[in-house]
Amino acid sequence: MNMVLNLIKPAIEKLTAPGGQFELVDMKVGGHTMRAYKNAPETLVELINAARAHGDKEFLSYQGDRWSFDRFFAAVDALAGRLQAEAKLEPGDRIAIAMRNRPEWAVAFAAASLVGAIPAPINSFGTGAELRSAIETVTPRVLFCDPDRLKRLEPDLASLGCHIVVVDTATDKARGLLGFDEMAAAGGPERKPVALKPEDPALLLFTSGASTKPKAVLSSQRAVCQAIVNVDYIGAVSAMTSPKALAALMARALAPCTLTVVPLFHVSGLHAQLISSMRNGRRLVFMHRWDPAHALKTIQDEKITQFNAAPSMVQQLMGVPGFDPGSSAGTLGGVGFGGAGLSQRLVQSMQNLFPDSMSGIGFGLTETNGAVAAISGHLFESRPTSAGAVSPLAEVRIVGDDGKAQPVGERGEIWVRGVFVMDKYWGQPELTAQALHDGFFRTGDIGYVDEAGFLFVVDRLKDVINRSGEKIAAAEVESCLSQMPEIDEAAVIAVPDAVTGEAVVAVVTAKPGATLTAEQVQEHVAAHLASYKVPSRVLIREQRLPRNPAGKVLKNELRALCAA
Repeated sequence: MNMVLNLIKPAIEKLTAPGGQFELVDMKVGGHTMRAYKNAPETLVELINAARAHGDKEFLSYQGDRWSFDRFFAAVDALAGRLQAEAKLEPGDRIAIAMRNRPEWAVAFAAASLVGAIPAPINSFGTGAELRSAIETVTPRVLFCDPDRLKRLEPDLASLGCHIVVVDTATDKARGLLGFDEMAAAGGPERKPVALKPEDPALLLFTSGASTKPKAVLSSQRAVCQAIVNVDYIGAVSAMTSPKALAALMARALAPCTLTVVPLFHVSGLHAQLISSMRNGRRLVFMHRWDPAHALKTIQDEKITQFNAAPSMVQQLMGVPGFDPGSSAGTLGGVGFGGAGLSQRLVQSMQNLFPDSMSGIGFGLTETNGAVAAISGHLFESRPTSAGAVSPLAEVRIVGDDGKAQPVGERGEIWVRGVFVMDKYWGQPELTAQALHDGFFRTGDIGYVDEAGFLFVVDRLKDVINRSGEKIAAAEVESCLSQMPEIDEAAVIAVPDAVTGEAVVAVVTAKPGATLTAEQVQEHVAAHLASYKVPSRVLIREQRLPRNPAGKVLKNELRALCAA
């Protein structure tokens, strides 16, 4: 404990002190005094415009098409001018984006932000009905999409009630379609500057929908900008507390470059990768679709230095022959985990394969714009079960069943208050009132904070199983199952039981070539955990566990499977 404290306390004090890079100030937000970074941009307009200074540096790469910052901003300004002149876009109007990760996605986002509109990224993996539902929720003035999404939305495009701009498609006025290339071409009307305030709306981002229907989260300009600067703060703390890993990274003399495979319609892709890279002049490489073998080749060819993805993706990448980040030819400086529960077996495998790296993990939600806690480098090696040190912007309260704050080290629901927390759920005042209490967002996660200020996330509130009065954390049983050599994936859920109230059910997949029986699974858990935590049923699937685009297991689907 003292070793960790000796590392992190001086770093935080230096970075956040008066005159420091991340100097903290008190700020009144929503009637509450909160901490904020003094030097953070006040609006996305300010943040995005500052990135023009990166000039002819390469910014985005997609299937061999390379975009410099200059090329990016030329397209952004041309598109923004036409949105104002031709679509009559006004500040506060919504712009929906439904397409796969590609440079045009980023152009649409930046153009929307610069004219004061509210970007509303939509889950591009959704069915036609799901896409229409999201569009109906945010009622956009303009929809940006690609041909795949357009096909799902046909035939009745007029019913969407908005302008439709499509990439890889020429303007077709008969169908009501505008071609992206024409909208973003030089020579159009000049973009008119807009004046925005920090409390003005900046972003509508949908929750992942792992347990309920996705909700549209509205965040202010201040919330998003403070969260983006917090990404830089995390990097600074990691660098100061991991001198050996930083020296190895610097010795490679490679320009920072991230391979982006997580969707831009989630916080992990939008905030931590796209906007952060834009702000800091870093390069992003987009993949057309996830393929672990192609990802490894891309890492090697493009000299990727950072790869952040769901744990399942990291595990698949590690399984590709030739994956050796610790070799002299390796370019990766670190791997970031996010978007799902993290198996300690995976952490141990990565640390064995990739020692002294800047690998790490963070904890945050759409409603908090990420930004709650993070850990990487040496701190991650010393605290591999932690979700990270709590952000200096965050006020974390651990609340027990009685509604009272719990002392250090005691478990309860994680409540978070800070300048980065959402304003509301769009069009859902009742759900907003349930989620926000005295400025605190109720995360629905169970955890605790230790004496060093590190947050530990134990489970989801809904994933705590009550078996004959005994509370069982599904994550604990899942972690135990992940240690079984024959198991590839595991999820634990509760199902109703007439005798015990709820029963523990494990759904697992076997590794290729492995033999696995329900009895073996139960015996393994019994050897490591209390008897009441042993699954009463074990389902062995041939297919991989169902996951959403953020990598979270869709437990509702597994419960439906059990019910059937």
